[in-house]
Amino acid sequence: MAKRRVLAVPSSADLEKMEADFRREPAPARAGVAPIAQVAAETAAVFDPRSADERAEAARDRAVAGAFREAQTRGLVMVELPLDDIEADALVRDRVVIDAEELEELKASIAKTGLRLPVEVFEQAPGTGRPYGLLSGYRRLMAVRALWDLTHEPRYATIRAVVREPAAMGGAFAAMIEENEVRASLSQYERGRIAVIAAQQGAFTNPEAAVDALFPVASKAKRSKIRSFALIFEELGDMLKFPDLLREKDGLRIAQALRDGAEARLRDGLAEADPADPAAELAAIERLLDDLDAPAPDPRKGGRPKRVASPVAETTSGFTVVAEQDARGWALRIGGRRKIDRALMESLVREVTRLLEKP
Repeated sequence: MAKRRVLAVPSSADLEKMEADFRREPAPARAGVAPIAQVAAETAAVFDPRSADERAEAARDRAVAGAFREAQTRGLVMVELPLDDIEADALVRDRVVIDAEELEELKASIAKTGLRLPVEVFEQAPGTGRPYGLLSGYRRLMAVRALWDLTHEPRYATIRAVVREPAAMGGAFAAMIEENEVRASLSQYERGRIAVIAAQQGAFTNPEAAVDALFPVASKAKRSKIRSFALIFEELGDMLKFPDLLREKDGLRIAQALRDGAEARLRDGLAEADPADPAAELAAIERLLDDLDAPAPDPRKGGRPKRVASPVAETTSGFTVVAEQDARGWALRIGGRRKIDRALMESLVREVTRLLEKP
């Protein structure tokens, strides 16, 4: 026969202990939710009625979707974009001139084998123009557009593109320059020009900072040359009609002349050249550079300053007078067969002073 258990009435201390334990229980338990209900809810949340194969397929889909999103973020996914959705001049191009013969060769290659390399674009803010702005691939876009205008074949209505997300305008300019430097080296004038434009559009604080950021692997000497051509674009860019024909050595001479204050003379000389004749512009540049005097040496750098002497004047009494110019001004040197004394020199000083005082 089973022994019966005697139930005792809990004391007040036991009741207080049970009350304290009740306050420490989780909120669902205090709300009266049975433990079996909590277990059932948790089981239902993790239960998947699909088969093992279906769950594995869903997992693969999630992995592929994640990889695709990552590839999109890194600019590794190509898309087909209508030509009209791309604004070719969203950025000022670094390339000044597109060679017509090279463009025809590119058109022929695309017509024969298709476009093997996509263009690069970036999304533009709504209301600022077309949905995408061109980052790199200007010649490829121009070639495909020309083929569309010529043939109207459906395959030329769109172009393969990669959507990039430059962190800032500076990144956009740098990406454009990198693409063109690899495919067709830019001239020094084109490098200087795009550095100035990038600074003017707020991508960099000034052209010097733009040169450092856009051409980080260039040597110090090369960056110095680019800055010289940037100065030419800033001061004479509106006057030069054929800057792509400017030789590097002439460009460096022009930059030095600009630093020496010859901007007005250069602009006046270029204004006289035929704007439609590249040979006339080059001849004008050569003539201007030959006519410009060498800058006066800085006396702080030491050494004897060079003197430019005028023709010697000789008097019938045997004196010779030579006018010389150096960094300090003009000087008259008097000599000859006869000896000049102090009284004569004082007389000459008075006469020169009288002449200089005339209005």
